[in-house]
Amino acid sequence: MSSKGAVDAGFRHEQLGLTHGQVIDMYRYMLLARRFDERNMLLQRAGKINFHVSGIGQEAAQVGAAFALDREKDYFLPYYRDYGFVLAVGMTPRELMLSAFAKADDPNSGGRQMPGHFGSKRLRIVTGSSPVTTQVPHAVGVALAAKMQKKDFVSFVTFGEGSSNQGDFHEGCNFAGVQKLPVIIMCENNQYAISVPIHKQLAGKVSDRALGYGFPGIRVDGNDALAVYAAVKEARERAVRGEGPTLIEAMMYRLSPHSTSDNDLAYRTKEEVDENWTKDGVARMKSYLIECGIWDEAKDADLSAELLLEVKEAIEYADNAPFPKPEDTLLHVYADSDREGR
Repeated sequence: MSSKGAVDAGFRHEQLGLTHGQVIDMYRYMLLARRFDERNMLLQRAGKINFHVSGIGQEAAQVGAAFALDREKDYFLPYYRDYGFVLAVGMTPRELMLSAFAKADDPNSGGRQMPGHFGSKRLRIVTGSSPVTTQVPHAVGVALAAKMQKKDFVSFVTFGEGSSNQGDFHEGCNFAGVQKLPVIIMCENNQYAISVPIHKQLAGKVSDRALGYGFPGIRVDGNDALAVYAAVKEARERAVRGEGPTLIEAMMYRLSPHSTSDNDLAYRTKEEVDENWTKDGVARMKSYLIECGIWDEAKDADLSAELLLEVKEAIEYADNAPFPKPEDTLLHVYADSDREGR
């Protein structure tokens, strides 16, 4: 389409109800998540942190989904690669770095859980656990509460395609479908369950499973932030109208190893990874903004420098923060009798 034709028809993001500023913000969060992720990989290699689970290649879907939700009232149950998502709904690089460094002031778990186990009462991010997919029935329970209380918030939950083979996924979907609950269930299909490729995990599509539970299932390009935004926005509108859940399968590719403990080239080729780098959602969004005439290389360089500084400051803060004390083990385990008025 010529630039004149694009203006006449309205840019794609404008057709979806997004302003120039909002779509630039989407890109900012995607790039922030990428820079945060890259630095954590380096920190682990340098021995500064113990472990990191990367989400490189999945930022577009995560941020696109976050912008389609109500970040003032909805409840979120992300999984351990969702750095782009939690940053977009309000977590800060400093908070995430405190978790990476396992420091006492980590708002997720006080430095107790592995990085990527997000939790924030302030932001309505429900704490996850290491066993995969337990967050799906939890999200369904939150949605049941919304229905029982006749409130217009929804719950949003994510997981990988390997997790979609767990019983928790099916039980959650069945209950959500029977009760027509306001929950959005999004599979981030990144092609690998640790070292197992998708063709050894699934005989069909994750999205097609929704049919058996009585609600819509759609597959969307997870490297296209605007496509994910549109799908999640429509799913949320259905949910608040009382039309029940939606299953979204966002197709993407895990560009980094499963974790810093993983040698991914033991089960896939460098050529395969390099090919998928050409489909990277972050680069795709940058190109889109430039095509729209609302971004350029100079602005991009300034933003990249700004975000690197933000991440660097978060690293310095977390590195110098205190570790938990042994007696902190009992914090948040037992009720404070004075606070409870007993």
